[in-house]
Amino acid sequence: MSPFESLVQTLWHMVLDSLQILADLVALGMQWSLLIAWFAWWLLAVNWKKTWPALAQGAWAPVVLLIIVAALAWSRIAPSEYNIGIAYVANFWWQLGAVGLVAAATLFCGWLQGVFQWTPTEISLAPPAHADGHAHH
Repeated sequence: MSPFESLVQTLWHMVLDSLQILADLVALGMQWSLLIAWFAWWLLAVNWKKTWPALAQGAWAPVVLLIIVAALAWSRIAPSEYNIGIAYVANFWWQLGAVGLVAAATLFCGWLQGVFQWTPTEISLAPPAHADGHAHH
Protein backbone atom coordinates (compact mmCIF):
# COMPACT_ATOMS: atom_id res chain seq x y z
CA MET A 1 0.00 0.00 0.00
CA SER A 2 1.36 3.37 -0.95
CA PRO A 3 1.71 6.20 1.58
CA PHE A 4 -1.05 8.11 -0.22
CA GLU A 5 -3.47 5.17 0.03
CA SER A 6 -2.58 4.78 3.70
CA LEU A 7 -3.30 8.47 4.30
CA VAL A 8 -6.65 8.25 2.50
CA GLN A 9 -7.57 5.14 4.47
CA THR A 10 -6.61 6.84 7.75
CA LEU A 11 -8.68 9.92 6.86
CA TRP A 12 -11.63 7.70 5.95
CA HIS A 13 -11.40 5.96 9.34
CA MET A 14 -11.28 9.37 11.02
CA VAL A 15 -14.49 10.37 9.21
CA LEU A 16 -16.19 7.13 10.24
CA ASP A 17 -15.04 7.51 13.84
CA SER A 18 -16.24 11.12 13.90
CA LEU A 19 -19.65 10.02 12.65
CA GLN A 20 -19.74 7.30 15.31
CA ILE A 21 -18.91 9.86 18.02
CA LEU A 22 -21.64 12.14 16.70
CA ALA A 23 -24.16 9.27 16.69
CA ASP A 24 -23.18 8.34 20.26
CA LEU A 25 -23.56 11.98 21.39
CA VAL A 26 -27.01 12.21 19.79
CA ALA A 27 -28.05 8.94 21.46
CA LEU A 28 -26.76 10.19 24.80
CA GLY A 29 -28.56 13.51 24.34
CA MET A 30 -31.81 11.71 23.53
CA GLN A 31 -31.42 9.48 26.56
CA TRP A 32 -30.98 12.48 28.86
CA SER A 33 -33.23 14.89 26.91
CA LEU A 34 -35.87 15.27 29.64
CA LEU A 35 -33.28 16.10 32.27
CA ILE A 36 -31.53 18.51 29.91
CA ALA A 37 -34.85 20.22 29.15
CA TRP A 38 -35.64 20.37 32.89
CA PHE A 39 -32.39 22.15 33.74
CA ALA A 40 -32.60 24.41 30.69
CA TRP A 41 -36.06 25.51 31.83
CA TRP A 42 -35.03 26.24 35.41
CA LEU A 43 -31.80 27.93 34.39
CA LEU A 44 -32.94 30.00 31.41
CA ALA A 45 -36.74 30.46 31.63
CA VAL A 46 -37.54 30.93 35.33
CA ASN A 47 -37.01 34.34 36.86
CA TRP A 48 -35.34 33.40 40.14
CA LYS A 49 -35.41 37.00 41.36
CA LYS A 50 -39.15 36.46 41.80
CA THR A 51 -38.98 32.77 42.72
CA TRP A 52 -36.66 33.09 45.75
CA PRO A 53 -38.94 35.52 47.62
CA ALA A 54 -41.97 33.32 46.88
CA LEU A 55 -40.15 30.27 48.27
CA ALA A 56 -39.08 32.26 51.32
CA GLN A 57 -42.67 33.33 52.01
CA GLY A 58 -43.90 29.75 52.27
CA ALA A 59 -43.98 28.25 48.79
CA TRP A 60 -41.28 25.84 49.93
CA ALA A 61 -43.92 23.76 51.79
CA PRO A 62 -45.88 22.69 48.68
CA VAL A 63 -42.58 22.05 46.91
CA VAL A 64 -41.50 19.66 49.69
CA LEU A 65 -44.90 17.98 49.55
CA LEU A 66 -44.57 17.55 45.77
CA ILE A 67 -41.12 16.01 46.24
CA ILE A 68 -42.49 13.49 48.74
CA VAL A 69 -45.54 12.66 46.62
CA ALA A 70 -43.40 12.24 43.49
CA ALA A 71 -41.06 9.85 45.29
CA LEU A 72 -44.01 7.95 46.77
CA ALA A 73 -45.69 7.61 43.36
CA TRP A 74 -42.43 6.51 41.77
CA SER A 75 -41.89 3.91 44.48
CA ARG A 76 -45.35 2.46 43.79
CA ILE A 77 -45.12 2.61 39.99
CA ALA A 78 -41.66 0.99 39.78
CA PRO A 79 -40.89 -0.81 43.05
CA SER A 80 -37.23 -1.78 43.39
CA GLU A 81 -34.35 -1.76 45.80
CA TYR A 82 -31.11 0.04 45.08
CA ASN A 83 -27.77 -1.61 45.83
CA ILE A 84 -25.25 0.95 47.14
CA GLY A 85 -22.48 -1.61 47.37
CA ILE A 86 -22.61 -2.40 51.08
CA ALA A 87 -26.37 -2.71 51.51
CA TYR A 88 -29.70 -2.37 49.79
CA VAL A 89 -31.63 0.84 50.23
CA ALA A 90 -35.37 0.36 50.68
CA ASN A 91 -37.77 1.17 47.87
CA PHE A 92 -39.16 4.61 48.83
CA TRP A 93 -35.96 6.02 50.31
CA TRP A 94 -33.73 5.84 47.27
CA GLN A 95 -36.46 7.37 45.08
CA LEU A 96 -36.86 10.16 47.65
CA GLY A 97 -33.11 10.72 47.51
CA ALA A 98 -33.15 10.86 43.70
CA VAL A 99 -36.09 13.29 43.57
CA GLY A 100 -34.46 15.38 46.30
CA LEU A 101 -31.25 15.47 44.28
CA VAL A 102 -33.13 16.79 41.24
CA ALA A 103 -34.81 19.41 43.46
CA ALA A 104 -31.43 20.43 44.90
CA ALA A 105 -29.98 20.70 41.40
CA THR A 106 -32.97 22.86 40.44
CA LEU A 107 -32.22 25.21 43.33
CA PHE A 108 -28.60 25.20 42.20
CA CYS A 109 -29.82 26.46 38.80
CA GLY A 110 -31.46 29.37 40.63
CA TRP A 111 -28.30 30.10 42.56
CA LEU A 112 -26.26 29.94 39.37
CA GLN A 113 -28.64 32.35 37.64
CA GLY A 114 -28.13 34.79 40.52
CA VAL A 115 -24.34 34.47 40.49
CA PHE A 116 -24.11 35.19 36.77
CA GLN A 117 -26.99 37.68 36.96
CA TRP A 118 -28.97 36.06 34.18
CA THR A 119 -32.57 37.20 34.11
CA PRO A 120 -34.99 35.99 31.48
CA THR A 121 -36.87 38.70 29.65
CA GLU A 122 -40.36 39.49 30.88
CA ILE A 123 -43.14 38.22 28.66
CA SER A 124 -46.49 39.92 29.18
CA LEU A 125 -49.46 37.61 28.68
CA ALA A 126 -51.95 40.48 28.90
CA PRO A 127 -53.39 41.67 25.59
CA PRO A 128 -52.03 45.01 24.42
CA ALA A 129 -54.13 48.05 25.28
CA HIS A 130 -55.67 49.94 22.36
CA ALA A 131 -54.99 53.65 22.35
CA ASP A 132 -57.90 54.62 20.09
CA GLY A 133 -60.55 53.84 22.73
CA HIS A 134 -62.85 51.55 20.74
CA ALA A 135 -62.91 47.79 20.35
CA HIS A 136 -61.97 46.08 17.12
CA HIS A 137 -64.07 43.18 15.88
